[in-house]
Amino acid sequence: QVQFVESGGGLVQPGGSLRLSCVVSGIIFRFYDMDWYRQAPGKQRELVASITNGGYKTYADSVKGRFTISRDNAKNTVFLQMNSLKPEDTAVYYCNVNPPSMHWGQGTQVTVSS
Repeated sequence: QVQFVESGGGLVQPGGSLRLSCVVSGIIFRFYDMDWYRQAPGKQRELVASITNGGYKTYADSVKGRFTISRDNAKNTVFLQMNSLKPEDTAVYYCNVNPPSMHWGQGTQVTVSS
């Protein structure tokens, strides 16, 4: 079965940057479209960014111009570069395939606070 291991989160001040990584196993990674999601306390999980197996990228309006999704097929890894972070970006971030698997990783906590 597919497995996701997210990392790279932490505590950062507003305006700061973080780079998240997600290592994927159990699938032929290069064939799959990949998504990053986030879930803030008391809110539903939301789609943040997507990248197709061909490298086409899309973003939620709330992160457009600040976040960049990328992938390294040789390392079975998808990345999320987050710049100009805001307190409202605070959430647990997850990756998944598109369409999403029922199996989710543990996520990585991002906290934006002064």
